[in-house]
Amino acid sequence: MDARRATKARAVVLVQYVEQAEERQRSRRAAVAQDSLVALPRPQIPVARPAWTFTTGWQGPNLGRLALKILMLAPQPFFQPRGTPLSVFQRLRALSTLGHETDLVTYHLGRDVRLPGLRIHRIPAVPLVGEVSIGPSWRKLLLDAVVVLTAFRLILTRKYDYIHSHEEAAFAAMLLSFLFGVPHVYDMHSSLPRQLKSFNCGNWFPVIQLFKLLEKLAIRTCRVVITIDGNLERYVLDIHPEAHVTTIENLPLDPVQWGVNHEDVPRLRRRLQLQEARPVVYTGTLEQYQGVELVMESARIVASKEPKARFLMVGGTASQVAYWRKAAQRMNLESCVQFIGTVPPEEALAYLQLADVLVSPRTNGTSVPLKIYTYLCAGKATIATRVASHLEVLDSEIAYLVEPTGKALAEGILALLGDSSLCKGLGERARAFAERRYPYAGYVDKVRRVYDSQIADACAAPRVAGPAE
Repeated sequence: MDARRATKARAVVLVQYVEQAEERQRSRRAAVAQDSLVALPRPQIPVARPAWTFTTGWQGPNLGRLALKILMLAPQPFFQPRGTPLSVFQRLRALSTLGHETDLVTYHLGRDVRLPGLRIHRIPAVPLVGEVSIGPSWRKLLLDAVVVLTAFRLILTRKYDYIHSHEEAAFAAMLLSFLFGVPHVYDMHSSLPRQLKSFNCGNWFPVIQLFKLLEKLAIRTCRVVITIDGNLERYVLDIHPEAHVTTIENLPLDPVQWGVNHEDVPRLRRRLQLQEARPVVYTGTLEQYQGVELVMESARIVASKEPKARFLMVGGTASQVAYWRKAAQRMNLESCVQFIGTVPPEEALAYLQLADVLVSPRTNGTSVPLKIYTYLCAGKATIATRVASHLEVLDSEIAYLVEPTGKALAEGILALLGDSSLCKGLGERARAFAERRYPYAGYVDKVRRVYDSQIADACAAPRVAGPAE
């Protein structure tokens, strides 16, 4: 009798939850209709190119009537073709595939993207802020404050089922979750105290301790932590062994999704006059920890033994590209090392297909570089330094691993350029590994399980309404 009574009680709670969800959806549709009639004024932010429009792709199991309304905070320039913004895009695309609606609050910088169910809320343009570098900075602190104010305005006027935060936005999301009773999902791409030390920004003992405290509070108070690799998951569990944490690795960039066609590669080869060259390609930012110095050191050695080798460095800000071009001139390497600068994702993917060898010379860091997943999927031989951020994914079966020195990197590149069968074998095994390990359907399913588990918790007990409700 007690078991039947308990079952009946749970069924009543589930029915109430579904009815509440349906009522919230009706309210949202009415709000959207009203917004289309009377839109809040917002400064128009010019973009250099039109927005990218994407379909959701693979259609996984939908949550049906329990589609969620999510407030996502992304304190980055979105969209730009670099690490965290790419990861944010992948989360958004998965949520769109699952049929959820997401309001994204982000910086005024970046190129718009269009996905079903996605609305982008950019902060007003901040004077004198035209570029945001990788990592923490005092400039970002100002922009983050405006992100928080924008998120606060939205949560006052709309109803959300979850707050999904990226990076340092977790601190504000923690407060919003407490004030409005909305569960918090913390998307943790890296450890913020470690970032302060690595980038030497705010690297002062009291500041580091403050960020450690805030990070610990965010991990302890959020509903679930999403990490991007096993290293970070272990770090979270060291802080809070009872944390609900799940790892969702980043995805390789899909050439079809980004509109790469078979004509792009030969066109690029002709434009760069690489008909007889042996391209060695790097894509990514040009921050210090990426190991650009190692590439320059190795290029001097490689050029003396393989004159056809051509190093193409794709990525970096205008100031970084200018700095490294001057460095190449001082080292008399301008004929074999070319700094391309930042290009759209579709062009970066064409560079990968152009390459004989792909290189990731990172010297430190613990988080897996997003480029590694795309390198593997490209089916080309990859050479990478033997550091923790690479070893989380790579081994000698799918990559040529070397010590993080210029000499070791040069020897590895020469070995690959001199052995086409070695290159072919590494590339084929890498692509097979990526296709097996990182399919889009599996990625979407991981995101689905994160939110499914939270819906199950909500069905087990009545949801506490926040002030906005």
